Amino acid sequence: MLGHRALTLEDYGAILKRRGWMIAIPAILLPLIGFGITFLVQPQFISQTLVLVEQQKVPDDYVKPVISEDLSGRLASMKEQILSRSRLSPIIERFNLYGTMRMSMDDRIDATRKSIDIKPIHSEMARTGGLPGFFISFKASDAHTAQQVCGEITSLFVSENLSDRTASAEGTTDFLKGQLADAKRNLDEQDAKLAKFQQTYVGKLPGEEMPNMNMLTSLNTQLDASTQALARLEQEKSYQESMLALQQSQNSQSPESKLAPQAQQGELQGLLSQESELTARYTDDYPDVVSVRRKIKELRAEMAKTPAVASLPSPSTTSTRSDSAPVQQLRAQLRSLDQMITQKKREQNQVQGQIRVYQDRISSSPMVQADFKNLTRDYQTAQQFYDDLLKKMNQSKMATDLERRQQGEQFRVMDEPNLPESPAFPKRILFVGAGLVAGLALGVLIVCLMEYRDTAVRSERDIWAFTKLPTLAVISYTAETSPIETKRRWTFGRRGPNLAAENKPLMNAGG
Repeated sequence: MLGHRALTLEDYGAILKRRGWMIAIPAILLPLIGFGITFLVQPQFISQTLVLVEQQKVPDDYVKPVISEDLSGRLASMKEQILSRSRLSPIIERFNLYGTMRMSMDDRIDATRKSIDIKPIHSEMARTGGLPGFFISFKASDAHTAQQVCGEITSLFVSENLSDRTASAEGTTDFLKGQLADAKRNLDEQDAKLAKFQQTYVGKLPGEEMPNMNMLTSLNTQLDASTQALARLEQEKSYQESMLALQQSQNSQSPESKLAPQAQQGELQGLLSQESELTARYTDDYPDVVSVRRKIKELRAEMAKTPAVASLPSPSTTSTRSDSAPVQQLRAQLRSLDQMITQKKREQNQVQGQIRVYQDRISSSPMVQADFKNLTRDYQTAQQFYDDLLKKMNQSKMATDLERRQQGEQFRVMDEPNLPESPAFPKRILFVGAGLVAGLALGVLIVCLMEYRDTAVRSERDIWAFTKLPTLAVISYTAETSPIETKRRWTFGRRGPNLAAENKPLMNAGG
């Protein structure tokens, strides 16, 4: 037909009526060819198993797992390990995979890798994105071989997961052991440094400032008391020396003149003893102390008015046989006062030495405190690091024990590898369907090509498409009259193409 005008349903029906056999023949032959090809292609059987991922049986709050890597990453790592040459070569040799194809071992390994398929199952119930399990499938030309190899691959995954988790837990524990030993050694060194520092700067450490200040205040009070006592003793010594000189000057006088100074001397001794007792218990502002000191002052002033005091000889503490009893008594008191003064001076020097020690502690306390702060900071850091490692070490030990008891995360085979009943490839229905589609497409393509090249005029629309002129008459086709062959040729004029017949008229314009 002419291919330059729009086709209608009548045109398509006429084409199908004329050339339907060209579509039917490929549509019948190609499905038959596809069905026959299925007997020539080597069949492929697929065995599949389901492996579920079981979480650890002990809650994470009690025992934290040491393996925090995502399961998808660990599954990909295990897949690469299992698909390695060292793991696949024994399986290929045991089941003689691709042994009849005259392939090298590298090609057989590559073909085996392509036949193994790992398909993770993503969780749809829980919106966690976790992997509740995965499928393992293997494709082979024999059903039993596919089942056995699928079982071997599955067992490799299960054992690899168990050994990988155990090895990871044990490796973590061993690493923490080494780190804990180093941390303990560092902590011991810091502890020794801190102990030595505390021993060296005892009394100057932080927190001892207030006790040092209180002790310094107490020592200053003791020093003041010792100074006052020493002054009283020296005053008493001076007075005793003057009394001794007076007594020695009176030895040459009459006994009656000696009675009055001796009585005053005895009274003075009593008042001094009373003053010592009161000052030991009360302060200087106490009324009894003030009263006794006033009496002593008055008595000394009275004794000073006694004649011949200015011409007293120099007293001597050395006793002689001719000395009287009062003189010897005064000399004994002077020796006692000398000893007391010496003792008080010694005590005063000791107190002053202690005051200097505490003053040095207080003055050097800021510098010692800075050094102590740096040292304790290092010690606290080492202690905290050691405590953290010890806690992690205990957790790692529990996790390792959990993995050894197979109570951690495990792979459990839910469905054993199945024995395929029919090959997964080739599918005869698919080959037949593909042959049918290909046959129809080929037939339609041939018909379209034939129609495109056919230039026969079969209807008034074909004439109108070329001449743009109405048809004057149509001669119907009769079976009794045999068609007269005509030789058609096309001529082109100014008005378009013109169909002319040579030697014979057109007998069948519609036919």
